[in-house]
Amino acid sequence: MFQAGQEVRIVSCEDDPRAAGRTGRIADETPPGPLTGSRWTVHRVGLLIGPVLCHPHELRPA
Repeated sequence: MFQAGQEVRIVSCEDDPRAAGRTGRIADETPPGPLTGSRWTVHRVGLLIGPVLCHPHELRPA
């Protein structure tokens, strides 16, 4: 389970493959639900990469 503001490493990302291998921060205040397909919103990934949606198995604590 992740928390808002937690730094995570993106192992892979179905939403945007350019985010793989980068770090970012969890933006969600509550666990994701059906609206996002149970994916976490990760922001601050990169200058040219906006917030991405990642499944829990695609993320690791940094």
